[in-house]
Amino acid sequence: MAASHEAFCDDYFVLDPKNAGLFDLFSLLFSHQLENRRFIDFQGTQLENFRYRWIIFVSVLVQKLLLWATKPMAFVGDAIEMWLNLLSANAGIFHLLLNLVTGKIVWPKRSSATFTSCIGNIDSRSELDQNIKAGDAKYKASLSIMASKISYENEAFIEAKVTQLWKMKFVKFYNFWNDFERRDSTQAFILQDTQANPNLFVVAFRGTSPFDADDWRTDADLSWCNLKSMGDAKAHSGFMQALGLQKNKGWPKEIEQDNNGEHQFAYYTLRETLREVLKENEEAKFIVTGHSLGGALAILFPSVLMLHEEKWLLDRMDGVYTFGQPRVGDSKFGEYMKENMIKFDVKYFRFVYSNDLVPRVPYDDKNTMFKHFGPCLFFNSFYVGKVSRFLTCLNTCNICIVIMLTVSALQILPEEPNKNYFSLLWVIPKVVNAVWELIRGFILPYMYGPDYKEGWFLRMFRVTGLLIPGLSAHSPQDYDNSIRLGTLPDHQLRVHGLTRD
Repeated sequence: MAASHEAFCDDYFVLDPKNAGLFDLFSLLFSHQLENRRFIDFQGTQLENFRYRWIIFVSVLVQKLLLWATKPMAFVGDAIEMWLNLLSANAGIFHLLLNLVTGKIVWPKRSSATFTSCIGNIDSRSELDQNIKAGDAKYKASLSIMASKISYENEAFIEAKVTQLWKMKFVKFYNFWNDFERRDSTQAFILQDTQANPNLFVVAFRGTSPFDADDWRTDADLSWCNLKSMGDAKAHSGFMQALGLQKNKGWPKEIEQDNNGEHQFAYYTLRETLREVLKENEEAKFIVTGHSLGGALAILFPSVLMLHEEKWLLDRMDGVYTFGQPRVGDSKFGEYMKENMIKFDVKYFRFVYSNDLVPRVPYDDKNTMFKHFGPCLFFNSFYVGKVSRFLTCLNTCNICIVIMLTVSALQILPEEPNKNYFSLLWVIPKVVNAVWELIRGFILPYMYGPDYKEGWFLRMFRVTGLLIPGLSAHSPQDYDNSIRLGTLPDHQLRVHGLTRD
């Protein structure tokens, strides 16, 4: 991997947990020497104090544990998904036992339009909120979270929901190649909202699968590469690789790829598809969205468009909506993005729910370089929203625009509370909050109706929040509820001299 980075980057930091022996890993805590470590490859100046080495130790240890758990996690995930779909296909446990005795058992097919992932079983809602119509202030955020949620499903399932339930046009489903890992690692799909006027295309990236250890390793990884073409900014190398970073080349503006072949790269293929569909629909715009890892890819996609000066496409971009997104770069990357978001009038909305652990990784302190940027729309476990900072967009009218989903008085926060997940001070509050979230599931249906009833599988998932606080808070279900139950109070927009988008 080192040689691959050296070809286009002379300042990088790469962790390789596969080469980390336990003795070598623990010795890192007692030696300030980072050189000659089998699991660390870097160029450039590095901090070598104990706290920095401790953060590296934790990152590599977590990744090492995930490597060991890769096959067991996949096996457990496959077994749980098959059991849940077996119950669904046979109309419950009683009919399943009856069909088993009579030899009429129905076996679900993973590629079918009725096969549902673990994410889909956590929150079975796949209908759009009927109270939010095209043109409403919350419509794009609502459509984005639903697209992000169904992105976890198979192609047939997604196409069926988009065309039959949402009455929209399914454009295409993709499975993209990772040039560094030599495997397909990135999934996305595009839909066309024909009900919106003008039409709206939605690009949705799939996020971290619950039982995919490789996805979780990417979230926990501290590896980065310095991209001089982006203002000497450092970006998360794992996320960039998943988006289509080219080995030995970086981000060339054009590459040769067979769009009908197996090895397609996310950024380049999606860019070409958007060029084609938007030329056919002159007034149409597009948004990019994703949950978890998908959110990281969603915000990195326009960063490369900006690098390549794709003004025509950026002018047609109507926003980036991310949910539970991890950090993707350093402060210079944030400055690069903020400067170009103003230049190209790109709106960016980063939603964070309660104690969700993923937006709080990779670690952010004075010894590391990962930082969030742009606005944070934070919701606590009562679905009360707060806005961390304003998103300033300079358009032709020079109007400041901000979206505030809140049911409380406006409060300006520096970032989501407890910005780093591993904080001892927050352990007890997070466990108490997880208990409340478990109880809340029994209350919501009586307050807001049957759409908010939580099934037994989601309640079991809530229990994991008692053991690993913030894990169950990462579910798209709570982000969906935050959009559905949040409001956009006009009086606050007027008081602050802001215009609703």
